[in-house]
Amino acid sequence: MNRKPTIDMVKTGQNIAALRAKSGYSVKDLQDTFGFSTPQAIYKWQQGAAMPTIDNLVILAAVFGVKIDDILIFAEPADAFCAARTA
Repeated sequence: MNRKPTIDMVKTGQNIAALRAKSGYSVKDLQDTFGFSTPQAIYKWQQGAAMPTIDNLVILAAVFGVKIDDILIFAEPADAFCAARTA
């Protein structure tokens, strides 16, 4: 059995949107933080059409005051993969 963790892009996007709103940031605020000329990347993240790069995940985590693991949503809980590996 060769299972690998899979990120649920749609749920991760919804989580990014929720964390953004909870933190009091607008899409424009994030656009300015990242120095993007347009907000399209942020909208794509929130819709689950694209994932932030690892460096952008680090920035999101810092802006939201959370760990990267708190941003990403996996199709299965991450500990399920660890348990399968040790079994």
